[in-house]
Amino acid sequence: MISVTGKKWEQKKTNKNSIEKLKQDHNFSEILSKLIISRNFDQNEIDSIENDLDLTNVFSNNTDFNQSIDLVTNAINSKENICILGDYDVDGSAATSLFVRYFKSINHPFFFYIPDREKDGYGASKKLFQKLFIKKPKLVIMVDCGSTSNEAIEFLNENNIKSLIIDHHEINKPYPKADVIINPKKDNGYIEYNYLCATALVYFFLDLLSKKIKSQFNIRDYLIYVLLATVCDVMPLRKLNRLISLNVLKEFNIKQNYAFNELYNLNNKNNKININDLGYLIGPILNAGGRLGKSSYATELLSSDNRKIISERSIELNELNEKRKKIETLILNEIDFNKIDDDNKAVVIYYNPNINEGLIGIIAARLKDHFNKPSIVITASNGVLKGSARSIYNYNIGRAIKNSLDNDIIIGGGGHNMAAGFTLKKDNLKIFEDFILKNFLVMGVSTNYTLNYDAEISSLAFNKNFFDDIKKIEPFGTGNPVPTFLFKDLKIIKTTILNNKHISSILKSKIGFSINSISFNSVNSKIGEYLLNYKKDLNVLGQINENFWNNKKTLQLVVRDLII
Repeated sequence: MISVTGKKWEQKKTNKNSIEKLKQDHNFSEILSKLIISRNFDQNEIDSIENDLDLTNVFSNNTDFNQSIDLVTNAINSKENICILGDYDVDGSAATSLFVRYFKSINHPFFFYIPDREKDGYGASKKLFQKLFIKKPKLVIMVDCGSTSNEAIEFLNENNIKSLIIDHHEINKPYPKADVIINPKKDNGYIEYNYLCATALVYFFLDLLSKKIKSQFNIRDYLIYVLLATVCDVMPLRKLNRLISLNVLKEFNIKQNYAFNELYNLNNKNNKININDLGYLIGPILNAGGRLGKSSYATELLSSDNRKIISERSIELNELNEKRKKIETLILNEIDFNKIDDDNKAVVIYYNPNINEGLIGIIAARLKDHFNKPSIVITASNGVLKGSARSIYNYNIGRAIKNSLDNDIIIGGGGHNMAAGFTLKKDNLKIFEDFILKNFLVMGVSTNYTLNYDAEISSLAFNKNFFDDIKKIEPFGTGNPVPTFLFKDLKIIKTTILNNKHISSILKSKIGFSINSISFNSVNSKIGEYLLNYKKDLNVLGQINENFWNNKKTLQLVVRDLII
């Protein structure tokens, strides 16, 4: 089916025998069984649907983890000064915060540093370590960075400074000559966990370290940081991440975490923590510091129990995020979306030397969402070009950027499946663009973007019982998207434009059942055009969610597309 937006839609294919077996074995409904099968849930994921499963440390017998534990234990016993170096995004800030809290709890000498995006660049570099050398660290722990920092590690080795890398970005041989590297992508017996973010790896590391030195530090109190980083780093909410999510959502009390509580209060939120709030509220606020020149603010907030510091940093980060939103809107208004559409390149590569370096990542994300294509945004910074990339599920942009580094097309860079950053010389912009477009073709990524919906359902299924049933496979996010359903033969009864952006509609089926719907950011779009003007029956693709208004919960259909 071709939609009004020109997208191709088809129903996900599922094995009927598998669905029937699941129904019989677990007494699940038809739709729940279908969703589970279409998402290829493993047995642990199936068991987690209606049961509480313990979160165990899967790295207890891992060589990299055990060597790292010995390295840090020796540094603790020798009272050596430890430097924690983290990336400036949520994952780096959260992972750094866990280490800060841990070393505070055992009263061990340490300092942390979050690089300034413009002044220091990304991650670990020789130049940065030369600056930090004055503080005389004996051990440097790099979190969410370091996997491509061969030169920087060489500098540490030359100065007899030990190093530990805990990272999840792409890594190729020859590996940096750190004392130990924890990175699942190194393929040292735990490649199956390559979907974990850096904060998750730090969480399991500190759990083992606490047990080793018999510390009283309760790492589980900060499991929320792992979920926050997982969501913000666009890691799949599957397998171990799903179990982490379920444990957090069951246990976390926002009133007991001053930082989260403060951010919620500043934004007039009073509900329980949820995935959307982490990804669309908390995450952007914490990232605003790194984007706009205050890279340490997020770590200072997440690692503190001082009410004054928490209040100050929360207000400052919230204000920076509001500033970020305004700048972002101005940038997006300058982009010629029609021209990009007409160019019809497999990868969107947008260059504007005047974009604030801290915002290129979020602009790339907006372009990726709009065009459903890998998107790269590049700007000028201190005599070179800085780029940020966001990708679709079937194209590993981190690997593409690493390949361009290996071919000396870029100066530096790194990333993972869904996101990456890099630096290149101005003269290499066209060479880089050609390389990425060619790489995309070589990787054999399909450019025929067929979108899937989960099932065709009757308007009668639009009820609380059905909604509660599909919620059993929450949390929804990357790797486990919100189910999309097809509703046939609906008539538009009433439409209302909200905030000059969204369109609220009442849709009525042939049997007389009415559905309240919302189409976000659809004014001046193809979907909006049809919702406002089309008089005949149409088919609607959408997702069911709960709308909170005036302390009332009502079901609404979030319109994703229309078929006529």
